[in-house]
Amino acid sequence: MSAPGPTGAGVGLKQPHVESALAHRGSAPWFEVHTENYMVAGGPRLAQLRRVRESFPVSFHGVGASLGGPALPERRHLLAVKRLVDEFEPALVSEHAVWSSANGVWFADLLPLPRTGDALRRLAAGVGRYQDAIGRRILIENPTNYLPFVSEMDEPDFLNEVAERSGCGLLLDLNNVYLSARNCGVDPERYVEALAGDRIGEIHVAGFEADENLGEALLIDTHAAPVSEAVWDLLDFTLARLGPTPVLLERDGKLPPFEALMEERRRAETALARHRADSGPERAIA
Repeated sequence: MSAPGPTGAGVGLKQPHVESALAHRGSAPWFEVHTENYMVAGGPRLAQLRRVRESFPVSFHGVGASLGGPALPERRHLLAVKRLVDEFEPALVSEHAVWSSANGVWFADLLPLPRTGDALRRLAAGVGRYQDAIGRRILIENPTNYLPFVSEMDEPDFLNEVAERSGCGLLLDLNNVYLSARNCGVDPERYVEALAGDRIGEIHVAGFEADENLGEALLIDTHAAPVSEAVWDLLDFTLARLGPTPVLLERDGKLPPFEALMEERRRAETALARHRADSGPERAIA
């Protein structure tokens, strides 16, 4: 079972903001947490998450399953995810359409996959194993690309086919789309139009920074800055195509005060309200 799907604009919740979030219960309709941060046996971190869950819908966003790696996701990792899902009944569960480990070595990054038939089969199998383990449908997030490389298919077609084979949904990260556009020449609007809109259950917006050595020639997905105007524009374009869809504001580094983050979240809520007026009730995928 899961909680009702989230609606409106939520925020990625970091530990320094938990008490502020609990003290301002009307500030955001839902929060998202990184699943791996709560893979502990007990203690104050889980106790805090229980308090948050009592007051808000929560979604789980994983970063460590390596769904597209050469080996299927580890059983121990999946059991830990299932324990959390069973206890907290998150509204949504998501992971990344990437690889991050091979031959027992773990890389502290979310690495894009070569878009080949073999990679597609591995990713679909990894998603299937994850979903079977937790008894839930998940959403998979498009990666950030830093270098163009020769592939057998475009990324939207690749993700659509994985979703078709595995039955999963899609999490559309617009910051990742924009950075792929700037770094690799992808057309961001054509990218959004090519995705299967009926499978998109959540949208992410976040900020980026220029590479410290290459400057604006290479943009890095740091989640340590406010959302750029270009990404806000892409959100408007996407909501006009999809209709109102849950939007999540991510901020993982250089955390501002909680109220500043809530003010930025209100911009996403305003965009959703504008498109609700045009499109009707918001859709949510549980």
